[in-house]
Amino acid sequence: MPTQLYLYHLIAFLASMTVVLWCTPVVKNIGLKSGRVDRPSERKIHQRPMVRLGGISIFGGTLTALLIVWWTGGFGLLPFDKEWEVWGVTLGGLAFFIIGLLDDFFNLSAFGRLLMQSGVASVAWGVGVRIDFLSIPFDGLVEIDPWLSLPITITWLVGMANAINWIDGLDGLAAGVSGIAAVVMLIVALFMEQSAAALIAAALAGGALGFLRYNFNPAEIFMGDGGSYFMGFTLAGVGVIGLVKTTVVTAVLLPYLILAVPLLDMSAVILSRLSNGKSPFIADKRHLHHRLLRAGLSQRLTVLLIYALTLWVGSLALAVSGIPSGYAYALAATMLLSYIGWQAWRNARISN
Repeated sequence: MPTQLYLYHLIAFLASMTVVLWCTPVVKNIGLKSGRVDRPSERKIHQRPMVRLGGISIFGGTLTALLIVWWTGGFGLLPFDKEWEVWGVTLGGLAFFIIGLLDDFFNLSAFGRLLMQSGVASVAWGVGVRIDFLSIPFDGLVEIDPWLSLPITITWLVGMANAINWIDGLDGLAAGVSGIAAVVMLIVALFMEQSAAALIAAALAGGALGFLRYNFNPAEIFMGDGGSYFMGFTLAGVGVIGLVKTTVVTAVLLPYLILAVPLLDMSAVILSRLSNGKSPFIADKRHLHHRLLRAGLSQRLTVLLIYALTLWVGSLALAVSGIPSGYAYALAATMLLSYIGWQAWRNARISN
């Protein structure tokens, strides 16, 4: 990979973070004046009306960073097909952001959201954001036919967007989890010389971590469905064009490992709802963060524990991908998770 490309990744990260840090207070003020707020309810944790348009700043920061890279010639260093993949993920993220924003404004039905999301994911598949390989236990990689690739890709892209949306239940949770996952994807993509995917990951990481300045507990603003759908789709897209596109068995598995926390949380909630005879789309308090709160953990400790869990699975991905010192990072993350887990267990005992 040309050395100059590494500079563009840094520019993407810093530009996105800078735009988000500057833009979020502006978005907050506009939201307060227009009355676009998320009001407290029995299912929700917050106690006062909160502006839920923060996704505008995250999307704006990520898109601005990629446009700066494009304008300064960074895309010219990419292979032509990779440039198309970047625009496929970026424009798909724009569409998912708009769907989420419409839901924030007009409270769309679950079926309507899924229909629109599936349509956008189909278009993204058509421009090259597609899963071409599956990893079969004891059989290695298997190339899949286009008729099977389409539903698998749609399920991944739509499922990941909704997984991030579903964990967006505590101050800073979705932004932090997405930021950690994006940083891990950035490192892995750079190591595997997938520079196009790394550019998007760098821009998304800067935007998500910059947003935490205003979203960590006690939050000043929420990202809303626009932000969570955008980040979820973009993470899924980065995984597809940067890792699943390669023909290495471990690389194909990495996106699922990096994003294991929101994926497993969503899967467990769906199974729990179905086993109780309820619709998987009816919101409730069955998520991991709800269970940890009921166990007696504070909001901050709950979020930090899930951060540590996300960092831990991300460190396992670094180790599996063969990155130098990857196992040392995994060991350090294991120690951090053990310490925060012990703190959580101690606090749960005290509160009960």
